[in-house]
Amino acid sequence: MSKICYYEILEVEKSADEKVLKSAYRKLAMQFHPDRNPNDESAEHKFKEISEAYDTLKNPQKRAAYDRFGHAAFENGGMGARGQAQGFGNDFSSSMSDMFEDIFGDFMGAAGGAAGAAGARGRERPSALRGSDLRYNLEVELDEAFLGRTVEIDVPSMAACEICEGSGAKPGTGMSACSSCNGHGKVRASQGFFTIERTCPHCHGRGQTMDQPCTDCTGQGRVQKSRKLSVDIPKGIEDGTRIRLSNEGEAGMRGGPAGDLYIFVTIKSHELFARDGADIYARVPITMSVAALGGDFEVPTLDGKRAKVKVDKGMQPGQRVRLKGKGMPILRTTKFGDLYVQMDVEIPQNLSKRQRELLEEFQKISKENNSPTSSGFFAKLKGLFKN
Repeated sequence: MSKICYYEILEVEKSADEKVLKSAYRKLAMQFHPDRNPNDESAEHKFKEISEAYDTLKNPQKRAAYDRFGHAAFENGGMGARGQAQGFGNDFSSSMSDMFEDIFGDFMGAAGGAAGAAGARGRERPSALRGSDLRYNLEVELDEAFLGRTVEIDVPSMAACEICEGSGAKPGTGMSACSSCNGHGKVRASQGFFTIERTCPHCHGRGQTMDQPCTDCTGQGRVQKSRKLSVDIPKGIEDGTRIRLSNEGEAGMRGGPAGDLYIFVTIKSHELFARDGADIYARVPITMSVAALGGDFEVPTLDGKRAKVKVDKGMQPGQRVRLKGKGMPILRTTKFGDLYVQMDVEIPQNLSKRQRELLEEFQKISKENNSPTSSGFFAKLKGLFKN
């Protein structure tokens, strides 16, 4: 039985170029693929005819022979053996890899589309690689966080080699196409029905090899260096804040862009103040007489000044005095938090004889309303014991 013309199978003219052939093949292969037509022998047969036709016409030598001799060019020891006439010749897996990109992109939805896109990217020559991001831990004082300042830091990282300008090649020498992958950066190996594509082990995906590596960076294009950078600490910065410096990370490879530098800020503990957001807390000891009679004292503030704290008569231990607007600046605003001063009443020690006598006398003449909290507490205890 005579075979159908390959051009008729693909529904193209004999003058069709490679792009038209490929487009026609993909369209028909998707239509008659066995996965889309399960248990349909006619579709399977048609799919084999389409694959056989495209396998022949995509190859310039085979196409020239077919145009001159027709199907006879591949029979009786011609350019192809009979085993290849069914469309499963030596190049079939290569053509199938082209087809799978479109078939499974539509047939399997978004996941297939992503896989197809990854496959398409895999066939491209690897380009420059972005450098790694770096992390730097920075400790600042609480007053530095209050006032804001610029600090200088040393960052050890991989920087572009100045001798070869990041190319990795010795100055004055060039790059040659990799002999293992012919400059593609990928090598293919057929394994049964599929073609496996992997990064070229000789050029590591670069597609090129150096004639002579740079002696300064040994061909890496990068060297270890320590750089000095200025970092702006804004007023009111909080503990755990992350500052990003674009393109200040490690240098990229093969001329790729540098990564980013992330600075993680930690606020050191202060000997007097404790911070909670924009508010500041301080614990100040006062004498028992000041707590009872009232008074005032001064405390330092983070702006370098001093603030007066008024103690009301009968101030109890643990009570706080609020100083409005004496706290931390609120980031990216003109507002400030508050300063809370907590009173720690100190009990007198190492009393003299006269001091003891005065306290004993004070205790004798004290009434319940002088210490209402303790009087009420012990009154409750007496009631509990009585019950």
